[in-house]
Amino acid sequence: MARTKTYAEAISLLNTCQSNAATIEAIRKSGGRMNEFAIPEMHDYLRRIGYQPDDLNKLNVVHITGTKGKGSTSAFTERIIRAHIPDKKIGLYTSPHLCAVRERIRINGEPISEEVFAKYFFEVWERLESDTKTLTPQTPVFPIYFRLLTLLAFHTFLSLGVSATVLEVGIGGTYDSTNIVPRPVVTGITSLGLDHTAVLGNTIEEIATNKAGIYKQGVPALSVKQDKAGEVLNEIAEKVGAPFEVVPTIPPTTLGLPGAHQRINASLAVALASHFFKSQSIPFELPTTSSLIPPTFAEPLASTRWPGRCQAVSQPPLTWLLDGAHTVESLRSCGEWAWAEGRQPDVLVFNCSGGRAAESLLGELLATGARTKGVSSEELGTQFDTVVFCTNVTYTDGHFKSDLDAKAIDPNDLSQLATQNALRDAWLRLNPSFSPERVHAVASIQHAVKIVRDLEGEKQVLVAGSLHLVGGIMEVAGLQDALSME
Repeated sequence: MARTKTYAEAISLLNTCQSNAATIEAIRKSGGRMNEFAIPEMHDYLRRIGYQPDDLNKLNVVHITGTKGKGSTSAFTERIIRAHIPDKKIGLYTSPHLCAVRERIRINGEPISEEVFAKYFFEVWERLESDTKTLTPQTPVFPIYFRLLTLLAFHTFLSLGVSATVLEVGIGGTYDSTNIVPRPVVTGITSLGLDHTAVLGNTIEEIATNKAGIYKQGVPALSVKQDKAGEVLNEIAEKVGAPFEVVPTIPPTTLGLPGAHQRINASLAVALASHFFKSQSIPFELPTTSSLIPPTFAEPLASTRWPGRCQAVSQPPLTWLLDGAHTVESLRSCGEWAWAEGRQPDVLVFNCSGGRAAESLLGELLATGARTKGVSSEELGTQFDTVVFCTNVTYTDGHFKSDLDAKAIDPNDLSQLATQNALRDAWLRLNPSFSPERVHAVASIQHAVKIVRDLEGEKQVLVAGSLHLVGGIMEVAGLQDALSME
């Protein structure tokens, strides 16, 4: 059957490259390596679609990794660069997406269109089809999902002639699919902590070693101030021959992304953009010693948007409070934001990955919200009208929107609502006086949205625990307009 080469067909083929739950778990335990050929395989895939590694240097890459805040840092950095060269194309590659896969590949802040995505997807796909000789007998003809999207991003940016690319690492650093750019313009590492999936090792030193894999000889290697990890980053930078710099924290300033933690992310973005401009001979006004922020950086920092992270969206009579926070630390930041400045969540919609500590995640959210509000955790819990724990399945018939299809979810977990019932039990342990009838464990996001919309009166609905959940809520509730970075 002839191909239509539509966006829908592209997504269908892309989804065949998803790994199942067991494979994802193996990737996590391997630190994102998959096998010792992870980077050589990416180089070979790149060759098969018609490029050499040195071609990627034309993208003028700002490469960013970290445990916390790498997406926000990427958004700040892209916005600053775009503001200073408005007549050029600026590429941004991030993950995951919220509603549509094409959100991962942006030009000047906007996701590429369905037509552009399909055009370049099929060019990549057909080049891989025409050359099926793989690096090893075990290497699949078509790369796994994230690798394929990374190749697609490189091909798209090169084809469209971007002048700068902000490139966010997927997992780790050393073995990540993005780590095949021979000479980025500058690299940066955001705050490091013990990763909730134990992807990169069991110690902060192991995590730092993996993240520092993006450092390259002669390329400025930046980092925010770290604890134990800082020494490891410095040692690796010295070994690689990368000029190492711990960036100073900028003073309080107006930021487009809420939360006290964003000042750290903005500080790294300011330093990354400054290095980028210097290397590309792009003029900008230097900051005063006291401010640390170049004057022309203030407006882009204030206008930065990053959908699905501490984002309030009005849809009367509902106000959706969307935050994909999914670690203890990020839920702490979520709690500080969700109960600040007059906000008072009445409804909680929550999900997290299977096998994670439900009680510690929910407990941190409630404890932080209580501190912010100046009440006890138990009192805060009673202020909720309704609590819903749902899967990340999009629709009530058990299907996902094609862009949100997720083969990584254990089907046994889904069928039994194991994670959702564990969350429900944890909530009732944390809030023993809460009526069990008002705590729901449901099979889909569409179920959750119906429960919320059937409630009477104005409600503030906090959605947290998973970016995939936030994206599904945005899709089902019709909040796609909130995806713009403008």
